[in-house]
Amino acid sequence: MGQVDDRLAELGLVLPPVAPPVAAYVPAVRSGAYVYTSGQLPMVDGALAATGKVGEGEGLVSPEQAYDLAATCALNALAAVHSQVDDLDRIRVVKVVGFVASDPSFVGQPKVVNGASELLGKLLGDNGIHARSAVGVATLPLDAPVEVELVVEVL
Repeated sequence: MGQVDDRLAELGLVLPPVAPPVAAYVPAVRSGAYVYTSGQLPMVDGALAATGKVGEGEGLVSPEQAYDLAATCALNALAAVHSQVDDLDRIRVVKVVGFVASDPSFVGQPKVVNGASELLGKLLGDNGIHARSAVGVATLPLDAPVEVELVVEVL
């Protein structure tokens, strides 16, 4: 077991099985020293953990819940990376792109995507520090509230 495995255990997390694609793509592709993940949804045990738009108010996914969902997406993305790289102690996150299905009045996308960024930092330490985009969108596949993709370098 490596450091990332130890940190997962300390946080009470388990790297999930790679989420199967919902269309014509693969979860991750390695090209040279880099692994690119497809956008990962907040899937837990084969189902979305939540659906809907993120925002404040009745019928919306709260920003706090969306933060947790972004962390779930990041964990799923790490599982996809792990399918290409045996040892997660040998990766450095280069870029995170987070998409947030947003109510038109919601402007807190960066705080939502922090769920992914902060989890990566906890798990990978300095190797989890990355460039990032947090983008509000009208809708995501399967009505997911959040989607996260990673670019990692294999060290």
